[in-house]
Amino acid sequence: MNGLRLGLARGWIGFRGMVTSGEGVFQYAVFCGVPLAVLLVNGGSTIPGTGIALSAALLPSLLALMLSFGVTGTATMLASEREDGTLLRAKAVPGGMSTYVIGLCAYAVLDGVLSLGLVLVPALVLVPGPAVGPAAWAGLLGYVLLGLAAVLPLGLLIGSVVRNPRVIGGLGFAATGALATVSGLFFPVQALWGWVQVLVQAFPVYWLGLGLRSTLLPAEAAALEIGGSWRTLETIAVLGAWSAVGLVLGPVLLRRMARRESGSAVQARRTQALQRA
Repeated sequence: MNGLRLGLARGWIGFRGMVTSGEGVFQYAVFCGVPLAVLLVNGGSTIPGTGIALSAALLPSLLALMLSFGVTGTATMLASEREDGTLLRAKAVPGGMSTYVIGLCAYAVLDGVLSLGLVLVPALVLVPGPAVGPAAWAGLLGYVLLGLAAVLPLGLLIGSVVRNPRVIGGLGFAATGALATVSGLFFPVQALWGWVQVLVQAFPVYWLGLGLRSTLLPAEAAALEIGGSWRTLETIAVLGAWSAVGLVLGPVLLRRMARRESGSAVQARRTQALQRA
């Protein structure tokens, strides 16, 4: 319990420092302003053959994309703090690794919830006719929490395997964006080849977008999905499976990574970073 309390406090301190800094405010303004600009630009359009506003269809997809980028953010932070020695200092303290991981996840959850709120609240005014009621809010909250549980352990896995944070920040960002593009977030996945449809359904991004669409779009929009339904049980099962895999493999890889941390390893990474700079 003491480790949990310290981890939550660590996450809150890091989050508070981000939202009160000029750099953090600018980052939130850009990261949340782009989705709102996309919704504004497409506010007067509708999906061909339906009466559904294009901005209403884009809203859950943009929220799913923001949650998906949490994988890259968590992995980059973990790799960066391994490079600068933060992870080594946590390892030297009794219970420090557990506290560190709890703090990292708490920070990621607070950051994700704030980012979604900064987009969702204005979008309720900008987007025509979003289906938001008690059931929609409950479903939205459930899918957001399940999505975070699915993507945060994945970020820890990537950050524990890939050593260079610049590789994660570059290639990871591009890979996440490419996966989101083919996962049906911005056009029906049925437009792709059959083998691509099967492949993208193995990843949580497609199911996260499907779940969010089921809460924010009218029932008739299900006709645009594979099988003509929201497939709620399948969505919960796949996201739950990804969460379980991350929770099982995450601690194993993190312990393995922590055992390899040493002062000489940190110094070698710092020297390599200075040479690249």
